[in-house]
Amino acid sequence: MTRLTISLIVLLAGLAGCVDRSVVETVPAALTIGTAKTVFAATTRENGTGGDFGPGRSEMLSLLELTVSIPPEHQTGRIEYGYTNPDPRTQFALAGSREFASPSEFRTHVNQAVTRRPAGDREATLYVHGFNTTQTEAAFRAAQLAHDLDLPGVQMIYSWPSLGSPLGYAYDGDSMLFARDGLEKLLRDIHRSGTERIVIVAHSMGSVLVMEALRQIEIADPGWSSRFLSGIVLISPDLDVDLFRTQMSRIAEPPQPFIVFVSRKDKLLNLSQRLRGTHSRERLGNISSVEAISDLPIDIIDTTEFSDDAQSSHFVAGSSPTLIKMLNEATKMAQFVGHDRITPESLLPGAVAHYSAATEVTPYNLAGER
Repeated sequence: MTRLTISLIVLLAGLAGCVDRSVVETVPAALTIGTAKTVFAATTRENGTGGDFGPGRSEMLSLLELTVSIPPEHQTGRIEYGYTNPDPRTQFALAGSREFASPSEFRTHVNQAVTRRPAGDREATLYVHGFNTTQTEAAFRAAQLAHDLDLPGVQMIYSWPSLGSPLGYAYDGDSMLFARDGLEKLLRDIHRSGTERIVIVAHSMGSVLVMEALRQIEIADPGWSSRFLSGIVLISPDLDVDLFRTQMSRIAEPPQPFIVFVSRKDKLLNLSQRLRGTHSRERLGNISSVEAISDLPIDIIDTTEFSDDAQSSHFVAGSSPTLIKMLNEATKMAQFVGHDRITPESLLPGAVAHYSAATEVTPYNLAGER
């Protein structure tokens, strides 16, 4: 065993900590304290004896409605985690959970949630989590993004069977691929539920899952993505650049906007390179040059300079208060001018570089730095 391997194992073990993240208490009383967010969930996790959905894999797609309580003392960009005996005044809490008996019941409830919203706001934002994430953590993140960015529409998650451990990287890679068919089924169900638009937001390894699912949908039904998706956002994608190119080649007309958030200070993607024995090959999420993907119709947003105030260098777009404020203002502007008239470069102040098909935006932070 090399010194590098030993060092990586020690680092990962340190990241694991001592909290049992699989234990999450449901606290209905949290709704009298925090702000409630409804998150519809679909999962290929195995349903445990206690009704919890852990790291086991299931060929059946389970469909749920989760209620997350966001604490009144919540700080923008942060998730104040609560597991065993959470304090709703200071921590996120799971306030409610129910499982639907059938896909038709799920679609009915999604339809009801969508049609209660005004015309033009009847969309669904689907969040697909990354490596080392429990189902409840994915729901917390979706609720936090919706709250901090004031996202419109109905919030959803696709929860694939991550081990929920920093030491489970290989297991998670297999589980992510295992979950492709479930994600395809969910996307088709969302469309049949009556939503006007579907936006996919994926993080880390979840970006690979999204691209693989879209690839197989496009093989079976060319043009499906452009017809039914109104945007894709990949945050810190733990994705090989060559693999990304082959996935994109199967999508005849990629949905727009197609946004990729990157950061050269992403510590976990640097670790991913080393774990794969490819330390000299950048991942899509920490790419330093756009040249290799300049011919793809995507917008790259470089968040490197916002890493210092982010809770996680691997989730800068959702955990930097400074960048969130800018994105929130951009979201409000998009709602004002209309979804079909805005681009990231027109909303985020910063340096813009145009390539043959791609656009790179390097936002200025609020202190005027680059």
